[in-house]
Amino acid sequence: MTRAILLRALTKKKLVLSNAHRSISFTNLSRCISTLILAEHESGSIKPQTVSTVVAANHLGESSSVSLLLAGSGSSLQEAASQAASCHPSVSEVLVADSDRFEYPLAEPWANLVDFVRQQRDYSHILASSSSFGKNILPRVAALLDVSPVTDVVKILGSNEFIRPIYAGNALCRVRYTGAGPCVLTIRTTSFPVTPITESKKATISQIDLSKFKEDAVSRSRYVGQSTQDTERPDLGSARVVITGGRALKSVENFKMIEKLAEKLGGAVGATRAAVDAGYVPNDLQVGQTGKIVAPELYMAFGVSGAIQHLAGIKDSKVIVAVNKDADAPIFQVADYGLVGDLFEVIPELLEKLPEKK
Repeated sequence: MTRAILLRALTKKKLVLSNAHRSISFTNLSRCISTLILAEHESGSIKPQTVSTVVAANHLGESSSVSLLLAGSGSSLQEAASQAASCHPSVSEVLVADSDRFEYPLAEPWANLVDFVRQQRDYSHILASSSSFGKNILPRVAALLDVSPVTDVVKILGSNEFIRPIYAGNALCRVRYTGAGPCVLTIRTTSFPVTPITESKKATISQIDLSKFKEDAVSRSRYVGQSTQDTERPDLGSARVVITGGRALKSVENFKMIEKLAEKLGGAVGATRAAVDAGYVPNDLQVGQTGKIVAPELYMAFGVSGAIQHLAGIKDSKVIVAVNKDADAPIFQVADYGLVGDLFEVIPELLEKLPEKK
């Protein structure tokens, strides 16, 4: 009898200790969230998408540390690093990889760099924006780490629970990450707006020692070139006003009306996939599921029918204005203001009545 009571007592004590240890381990896990963010930069400046990704990283946990990774070469890289150090108070460190191997943002060297840095610092989360930059690099990073990435995150519920759109944005899926390796995320930055920053804080800047960094012996891609438009209009992905034209404009010459209207309103120019496929504008102006995801304060659509793929890229816009001859066009179902009319009459009238931009 005495022996049985002793065994029960020891068993209970063991269980209590086991539960206490388990509780401590979960607490330590929540306190050890460390995030590495792949930073986009151009001409010595950090892109707004990167700052929005930092905002998203703050939702992973209250005590999470955030590091920005910049790669490139030359003085513009150091200028971007200096700006990155003060871009947001949440950034604790800026890591800089200065080498000619990262002169162009190719997926292979960048993915190897991320893996190289992770091995040295063991991050719990690796983030990038859902831009062409992030979508190009992070899947390869996930493959190297043997983990499954969570893409197009629009809401973060915790360190391992996220909301992402599916079915062209018609449904939202709740995803729980249970992998053993780091959690790899691409962030839909329009869902994480940046609020004005009043706190002044500058993170430390550290140069990465690349003496032991090894690239793949055979590179499967090569840099061909990069083309940019010389225009004073704002970037399409971060513009406050976006003016979009569809296939109904019928020609490149007619599409210039959209450009003139955008200049008067100080906005960016967008286009539907049909307009891009028709050759009216370059594909970097495409708005929609397979183009840019935008969330401006004002979105104006001229001759846009409202295909489901296009609506997936504009649904976060604050105010949507649509002009179309077809009263049954799907765009009117999501528009805040709609006008059934001929765009070739409406746009010239707007150009005539709107004042010139100062």
